[in-house]
Amino acid sequence: MKTMKKIVSIGICIAMLTGAALAEENMNTGLSSAEASWNNQMNQQAQPPQMPGMNGQDQQGQPPAMSSGGQINNQQNGQPPQMPGMNGQDQKGQSPAMSSGGQNNNQQNGQPPQMPGMNGQNQQEQPPAMPGNENESESENTAVIQTGNNGTLRLRQEPTTKGRIMDQLSNGTEVEVLEVQEDWVRIRVNDKEGYVMIRFLKGSLQEQQSQPPAMPSGEQSGDQQGQSPQMPGNQPGGMPGNINATADYSAAATVTENSDSADYSSTADSENAVLVTGSAVTISNATVSKTGSNNSGEADFYGINATVLAKDGATLTVEGTAITSDGTHANGVFSYGQGTTVNVSDTSITTTGNNSGGLMTTGGATLNAANVTVSTSGNSSAAIRSDRGGGTVNVSGGSYDSSGIGSPAIYSTADISVSNASLTSSASEAVVIEGGNTVNLTDVSISGSNSTLNGQSTIKTNVLIYQSMSGDASEGASSFTMTGGNMVSETGSMFHVTNTTTTINLDSVDFTYAADSNVFLDASADSWGRSGSNGGIVTLNLTNQNISGAILSDSVSSVSVSLDSNSTWTLQGDSYISGFSGDLANVDLNGYTLYVNGTAVTR
Repeated sequence: MKTMKKIVSIGICIAMLTGAALAEENMNTGLSSAEASWNNQMNQQAQPPQMPGMNGQDQQGQPPAMSSGGQINNQQNGQPPQMPGMNGQDQKGQSPAMSSGGQNNNQQNGQPPQMPGMNGQNQQEQPPAMPGNENESESENTAVIQTGNNGTLRLRQEPTTKGRIMDQLSNGTEVEVLEVQEDWVRIRVNDKEGYVMIRFLKGSLQEQQSQPPAMPSGEQSGDQQGQSPQMPGNQPGGMPGNINATADYSAAATVTENSDSADYSSTADSENAVLVTGSAVTISNATVSKTGSNNSGEADFYGINATVLAKDGATLTVEGTAITSDGTHANGVFSYGQGTTVNVSDTSITTTGNNSGGLMTTGGATLNAANVTVSTSGNSSAAIRSDRGGGTVNVSGGSYDSSGIGSPAIYSTADISVSNASLTSSASEAVVIEGGNTVNLTDVSISGSNSTLNGQSTIKTNVLIYQSMSGDASEGASSFTMTGGNMVSETGSMFHVTNTTTTINLDSVDFTYAADSNVFLDASADSWGRSGSNGGIVTLNLTNQNISGAILSDSVSSVSVSLDSNSTWTLQGDSYISGFSGDLANVDLNGYTLYVNGTAVTR
């Protein structure tokens, strides 16, 4: 009976909270929602494949000799040899183990455990009591995970979509409820304590709420892992559809007509300093300031608490303006939703709080920036940032600097192009691409310093290309293209690709390599995806390009390299690729061994 009372108690508390905004449960950062997905740490139960030692010796005997010149086709002799440890990387620890798919394996006999009292017996023998008001043992507060699609649910370390992932809980798993916190519940399961979203925790609420409340515009929770997460409103082909939210907005100033030399400010939580909805507005020579915070992931999806927000098909032009924010999830300029366009020029944007990017684009919106100066100092606060639903971002001129952990200069879940600009990240990767998205750089100066590993990241690198499967980024192949300019890596490899397929195009880029790594590119399994199928599939195209360093791929990854006649590659360690196109005379082995599809190149 005590157990029954507790279940009723949980059900009533959940019912009181069903009006709360429900965003997809997934960048810390490492990110943001998107950025946090990158840093959410999953339980892995299988070691990533290991490469042979970087001593030029084949661990299974001498490889067959290969003459230089000509073209070497992919997959001639089966799988490429296993990778050595990531040369130049810290080898003191192993990636966390993961079971296939990272899923919890504690279901018994294939049947979800039944809740006490859920057998049709009368549930009303005792008046319901709110959690925490009884003196009974906490162990009697039990409920059941119900995802609605027979998938799994993420157990997080903190009550936020940016919290580190501790485990994947199967549909039907019985859990012990410890505490209810708004739209999150602290639970204990499998000797772990963490948080899940309240909408997926079912007790006697079954009788009151047979279906979980709908998320804005048909969204589904990215923390349900039965299917690959979809972007809200996803259309065939992975392009984001209409994901305009039903979120509640509040603004200190709702601007509907042009203004010049105005002062706008907001000090309230979850409030925009400037909100433009569906109008064509120009704001010139203004001062806009924002304090106050929002602790919901929705702020990064829909622009709640942003300093300047345009949505619902608005066209907003901001010029000659100074924008500042000091609060959590207080992004600088935010363009949200299909049909919305923000044009920013000759403007400064400074943010100091965590999860507060400079230029932010989501939901299929467009943002154009020219000669903008952006400075962010909080964690998970990329200078140029996108999140769920992506969009199109075009940046020309200006400077874009971030100094917080997990705050790259660019975090892309969109199509982002930057030209003739300076970009610096002093405590993170220079660029992160999540999912089937793109970054195009032309004549830019960009540098990163990934000195502190962040969230799920296990490899220090300057450009991270990956798929988190959080639902914040569309699925599919990505691309990184850089033409001209220069890129500096202060620490780690130049590129790391994992759990995705990508094409890297480099043309006339001047690279400066980190002193602590001899790796130019590594494609390997990391902390995301299903063990055994979460490697990186890379096509590297070099045009008028000189590169130096090892290229590595493990047994679940592949790298195909193409050099034109004006490109060169100098090895700085034994290298493992699956295919090569070009003249091997343009490859300087430099005393190391190049393996192409398992065969050593000799000259």
